[in-house]
Amino acid sequence: MAQASWTTTGVFAGRGGVCTDEGGTVTGDLTLHTTWDGRHARVAVQYSGTSTWFTVAGSPVSCASAQDSRQLHQAAVEAVRAGGGATVPRGDKSGGRT
Repeated sequence: MAQASWTTTGVFAGRGGVCTDEGGTVTGDLTLHTTWDGRHARVAVQYSGTSTWFTVAGSPVSCASAQDSRQLHQAAVEAVRAGGGATVPRGDKSGGRT
């Protein structure tokens, strides 16, 4: 089975932070991690320098390819930087997410 992952450190959440399933809204200096299992991408964040991961609201997302999941990861980084209670982005930008 295909698998891939991406991690971006030093992502400062914009005003309003990012919504997570386990931790509510998180803000500040975050690390964002996306894993793709060949069918779905899972997006999580953690406070930089800590060990606890929080699932970003809206994750997992169907992704047809590693390239699609890489694009999803970058869109999620941009959404977290924008803040406003960011969730996993959906739509045409994802390259086929549903």
